[in-house]
Amino acid sequence: MNEILAVALITILAVISPGPDFAMVTRNSFLHGRKAGLTAALGIACGVQIHVFYTVFGIALLIVQSPRLLFAMKLLGAAYLIYIGIKSFTNKNRVDLNAGFGTSERLLSIFRIGFLTNALNPKTMLFVVSTYTQVVKPDSSLVTNFAYGLFMSFSHWAWFSLVAIFFSAEMLRQKMLSKQIVLDRVIGAALMILGAMLLMPTTLR
Repeated sequence: MNEILAVALITILAVISPGPDFAMVTRNSFLHGRKAGLTAALGIACGVQIHVFYTVFGIALLIVQSPRLLFAMKLLGAAYLIYIGIKSFTNKNRVDLNAGFGTSERLLSIFRIGFLTNALNPKTMLFVVSTYTQVVKPDSSLVTNFAYGLFMSFSHWAWFSLVAIFFSAEMLRQKMLSKQIVLDRVIGAALMILGAMLLMPTTLR
């Protein structure tokens, strides 16, 4: 599978899968308006870079020290994609818009909330690690590796900016939430297929 295409598909599917980031942006957009939602989206995008930094340097070290351990991590990463795909496909819970993500209207405070929501989110940590274990190679440059990370941040910013715009309008908010179960099943099926495709090469070179 082409590396760039793999990163793009996995990132987009993982980003639009509902979770804490989604609920936080939605709540701030609904309660405090579009500017607050867009600020929260920017905070989330910056939070992704925390995961990128420790993953890039950690995976690079593993490649040099233990190729077999890296191979095991790649298998675990593929298994994780299947796992979150199943979780998404079978999810019947609605997004909780009343979760306590803070009530301050100050944009700096909302940015900090968005940043910490993502930086402390284990879902994002596992997503970044599982994605990098599929694409990082011994000859991969830091520029290339961080370019993947910038794409991940950009995807988070773009998606959650759209979420902020949509959910700051009452009619769109209700319409999107009414389709959440269908969206979960489409995303879940796609993630399971991607995970299965990544498990196909089982020989260690």
